[in-house]
Amino acid sequence: MLAWTLYSAFLGVLVLMFVPVPGARWARGVALASSLTGLGIALLEAVKFKPAGELITIQKWAWIPSLGIDFHLAYDGISLTLVLLTGIASVAGILFSWNVEKRPREFFAFYLALIGGVHGVFLSFDLFQLFVFYEIAIIPKYFLIAIWGSTNREFGAMKLALYSFVGSALVLAVMVAAYVLSGSQTFSLPELAKVGFSADFQRWAFPVSFVGFAILAGLWPFHTWAPTGHVAAPTAASMLLAGVVMKLGAYGALRVSMALFPQGLKIWHESIGWLAVAGIVLGALVALAQSDFKFVIGYSSVSHMGFVLLGLASMNIAGLVGAVLQMFSHGILAGLLFGVVGRMVYDRAHTRNLDELKQLNLGRELPFAAATFVLAGCASMGLPGFSGFVAELQVLMGAWKRFPWMAIAAGLGIVVGAAYTLRAMQRAFFAADAGVLAPGTTESAAPHDPWEPISCAEKLGAVSLLAISIAIGLYPAWMMIWIQSAFDGAFFAGLRKVVGW
Repeated sequence: MLAWTLYSAFLGVLVLMFVPVPGARWARGVALASSLTGLGIALLEAVKFKPAGELITIQKWAWIPSLGIDFHLAYDGISLTLVLLTGIASVAGILFSWNVEKRPREFFAFYLALIGGVHGVFLSFDLFQLFVFYEIAIIPKYFLIAIWGSTNREFGAMKLALYSFVGSALVLAVMVAAYVLSGSQTFSLPELAKVGFSADFQRWAFPVSFVGFAILAGLWPFHTWAPTGHVAAPTAASMLLAGVVMKLGAYGALRVSMALFPQGLKIWHESIGWLAVAGIVLGALVALAQSDFKFVIGYSSVSHMGFVLLGLASMNIAGLVGAVLQMFSHGILAGLLFGVVGRMVYDRAHTRNLDELKQLNLGRELPFAAATFVLAGCASMGLPGFSGFVAELQVLMGAWKRFPWMAIAAGLGIVVGAAYTLRAMQRAFFAADAGVLAPGTTESAAPHDPWEPISCAEKLGAVSLLAISIAIGLYPAWMMIWIQSAFDGAFFAGLRKVVGW
């Protein structure tokens, strides 16, 4: 059943491409129906899911038998968590894109192709198949940014694509080497995880593949594509880029690099930890210095993804569970923040400059946007009651057990994160100068055109994302049980044996 999260997305692409019905409303309806179908299926499977630690195979059949390549769809608690995130993010992105009028059929076709590629990565347990879906996700995001983006959109799209392809080349090299050296003539991830590659091979295969995947996760110093891509992308693409696409890199690093090459992880984990801490602290410091509202959120994403990588480097169950939970939490909150900044603010104020926004009295003109950003900002800062608090606390607990100084340094990043969030909040929404007239008046007090009201679709998307973050923040146990059961399963047996948790 869960396979239809993947199939429904690509079915929506085919409908948009080959059914020549004009009109933005029809295109939005097809995209929303496809995404709601995927989300509904994910929710049904989540309700039925019984965490047992073993992979649940959905479909498996020979794809390229001569090379030992299967079409193998399966899932465990980690995959289900991220499939659910993708379903939520895809529906929210459409709700925040209800105003798209430029080539809507093509826009939503690329959007659904991206969603299909992401679902394919999270459900693939054949390494070659995973790589194919990983590449499928790169192409739509390039066109979404290059055609429908804004600031330096062609540069942002090309930079993102080039970084992605460089990372993919590194992954491909290790993938081929692992296939040849395994001696088993298979790309099956469960089988490759049992091989036990030599320590000399893992010494170089792990860092090459990990970095190849982690480039897409915003690993410092290979992170510079992320803020540029976020700023250039249209709102829905920003929400997906931060919400789910960056998670592809972290997921690949976990599912492939760490599971197949655990001895390499043991050799390199401290270096990865320091790179993660650098991303947390430096990303936060750069966000603090930004004058462009969207760049603040872009560098914030780099900082928060650093917690995911730090959790992976901790090599203990607390840090690993925290890393996956942070993937989910950041996907929800980053998507919401980009929705507020890109759709609610920029599309109405036509500026993202904080010095200009503080003259507009947005707290009065757009009270729903202001209230949403305040709550989302609190969640992003890690206040108790929101998902960010639980996820980052888990990561810090895991990091403290492995390397206390890194945990302390990461805590500094949280403090700076509170500073840039409060600064952006105050400048954008609550700092109107008394002597400057708001957009609704002129010097003669004659009314201007009123601000476009926040639409019902935007309100529904924002409230839904906030509710999910609060639900996880108040009762995270059910999702943490899913995640931990996956790490207790046979797939990660080699990793458990080497790192010893």
